[in-house]
Amino acid sequence: MSDLPDELPSDPAELRVFAAALLDRCARLERLLKLAKDAQFGRSSEKLDADQLQLVLEDIEEAVAALEAAEDRANPRICERRTAERRTNRGQLPEHLPRIIETLMPAATCCPSCKGDLVEIGRDESQRLDVVPAQYRVIVTRRPKLACRACHGVVLQHAAPERLIRGGLPTERLVAHVIDAKYHWHLPLYRQAQMLATHGIAMDRSTLAFWVGYAAQELKPLWHRLRELLLTSSKLCVDETPAPVLDPGRGRTKTGYFWALSRDDRPWAGPDPPGVVYAYAPGRGAVHGLRLLEGYRGIIHCDGYQAYKTMIRETRADALSGTLAFCWSHLRRQFVKIEREAAPAPAPVAREALKRIAQLYAVEKALRGRSDAERRAGRQAHARPLAIALKQWFEAKLDHLAQKSDTAKALRYALRHWDGLTLYLDDGRIEMDTNAVERAMRPIKLNAKNSLFAGCDEGAENWAVLASLIETCKLNGVSAEHWLADVLAKLVNGWPAARLDELLPWASIYTMHAHDPRLAA
Repeated sequence: MSDLPDELPSDPAELRVFAAALLDRCARLERLLKLAKDAQFGRSSEKLDADQLQLVLEDIEEAVAALEAAEDRANPRICERRTAERRTNRGQLPEHLPRIIETLMPAATCCPSCKGDLVEIGRDESQRLDVVPAQYRVIVTRRPKLACRACHGVVLQHAAPERLIRGGLPTERLVAHVIDAKYHWHLPLYRQAQMLATHGIAMDRSTLAFWVGYAAQELKPLWHRLRELLLTSSKLCVDETPAPVLDPGRGRTKTGYFWALSRDDRPWAGPDPPGVVYAYAPGRGAVHGLRLLEGYRGIIHCDGYQAYKTMIRETRADALSGTLAFCWSHLRRQFVKIEREAAPAPAPVAREALKRIAQLYAVEKALRGRSDAERRAGRQAHARPLAIALKQWFEAKLDHLAQKSDTAKALRYALRHWDGLTLYLDDGRIEMDTNAVERAMRPIKLNAKNSLFAGCDEGAENWAVLASLIETCKLNGVSAEHWLADVLAKLVNGWPAARLDELLPWASIYTMHAHDPRLAA
């Protein structure tokens, strides 16, 4: 809806003032729009990653809101119109939220004319979203000693409850809250300590770190069990990403790596629940991947990194007996990069390659959510002819390109990995790309960005344990904080090791609440 008034001022002086204000507003909005476009669609060297882009857009949206607030104060008619728009477009608040009813009665409850009693004939009602700030509390546990006056030496007292941090201050719920804030919402411990200080709670960062490390050790058996179960899967996505780790002996950071195993069979309605396991390693060589995947015999979905090929090389004594499926997204990105760097000049081969790959993805989109058998049949009927034609086109184009060009390199990459790229055509369980594990890597990168680096190798290992469990909670729609609090309490009270499966995030005791927004991840 336009912010222009229904009638323009008739007085020329007033009209000039109105026009000047309108032009000023347009200029400011155009500048903000240009900032947004540059952030999202600028040259590759100037483009921001997705998270930085959100920060820029937030600032721009806040600036637009401030501009509208100033206009609302200056012009009541515009304010009234926008108020009506907000009422129409704001949506409904969730039903599970508690309602606090505030009834505003007129100052007088009798008729101003005859002084008779007034009766309610209707009412206007509005809803606003409110927040109750986080409240810390102290749980005082008293254990009375009971003695018998008649019998000497008889004293009864309830046994002291088990605690995660014996002799410490936190409840398991508080420790879960700290872990969730750090690894789910990427809030470093020093910031959490500052937030506690605003409540008058003097808690050193090192104390919070002790709680987190202690909990990680308690939860490590669940990490091992989660890894064992993922390794029984028929297909796993695998990826690795660098993470800076402090090297105390040298006084600077070194590059460590987080490896990830991801299972997500939801696109083909598979029976196994989704999960992810991270592991820290000092490098990204095949030896580290083999250690994580030891004993695995299924399909390894990955990019074209040489280490994965080395893992299944028959000449290795410790080689895996798995099969490699390669990622179409990694191939596609090469052509996207070629086209972007060539701009404004055309890159016809890259453009045509992207168009043909998009046709394969269109087939895949139509099959998403169907069974593996239906996906395989659909791929054989619709995607395989496109893939055959694409390979022939790649081979034909390669003969007419400079062999050292980036386009020729991309075509050779595709042909060299063709068997792994097209493996998904014969198996409905395999996705076209490894986007599932790449999405699982985003929280690791966000934590690395906010924390700058892991303090040591052991700290990075704890990070991997806790992040694995939290991200698996999120994949299953389970509140990570709720799950952590419950599981920590059960573990410290002697939960049997033979029943660890009942504590995994996808256990029914947790997933039956997954639909409840109060417990959602």
